Amino acid sequence: MLCALTVRKLKPGAMEDFKQAFVPPEDQEPPAGWKAFYALRSVRDENEIVTFGFFDGTLEEMMANKDDNDYDERRAAAEAFVDSVGTDGVFEIVDERRMD
Repeated sequence: MLCALTVRKLKPGAMEDFKQAFVPPEDQEPPAGWKAFYALRSVRDENEIVTFGFFDGTLEEMMANKDDNDYDERRAAAEAFVDSVGTDGVFEIVDERRMD
């Protein structure tokens, strides 16, 4: 399982515009392999957000999948609302614990 994660600092007051540009609509069928998506906002800084999603497959499958949906277009549209990007990468899950 892989996790694609990005930390961004948004322009002041741009959260709703960023979400509209970047977050896929709830009624859109998720691309194959994607299991979950999260968008988080810092409780200390409302302009700092973290987005991440979980992909069940190989890195090669994830990269091919990215090319088959509108991810690049959504990311480009969202850049207008971003001041800076911190961590941005794909990470392999090496341990998982559920506290349900």
